Amino acid sequence: PGTLLPRLPSEPGMTLLTINIEKIGLKDAGQCIDPYITVSVKDLNGIDLTPVQDTPVALRKEDTYVHFNVDIEIQKHIEKLTKGAAIFFEFKHYKPKKRFTSTKCFAFMEMDEIKPGAIVIELYKKPTDFKRKKLQLLTKKPLYLHLHQILHKE
Repeated sequence: PGTLLPRLPSEPGMTLLTINIEKIGLKDAGQCIDPYITVSVKDLNGIDLTPVQDTPVALRKEDTYVHFNVDIEIQKHIEKLTKGAAIFFEFKHYKPKKRFTSTKCFAFMEMDEIKPGAIVIELYKKPTDFKRKKLQLLTKKPLYLHLHQILHKE
């Protein structure tokens, strides 16, 4: 069922971020078994700044998209995140032959990309590079993670 956490209590002058994970585009979307996304907030050294959360398994798969439509509550006020922090989204799925859950790809959003409304972010090849040093795009095709951001400010 995932490990989603509730929204933090609001604080005057502080901003909370809800991210709705709409869908992810993958060329083999239909073949992914029990896909879900792990969301984490990391500093430049790859250290967790908030608890890691997993979405429930995707709602449906159609064509080249895996649909989630899940809200993630980021567990820290935006103003309290360190400079250079980023929000990571790791797309994971079950591999029956190997009997384990594998990370297929990842995406991330940097602090300057936090603004209300829709955003699409590029997908990168695994392994997940939390330090963002050696990034390789997953594919030349235009496949993205589709998100919608909601900012809550007191």
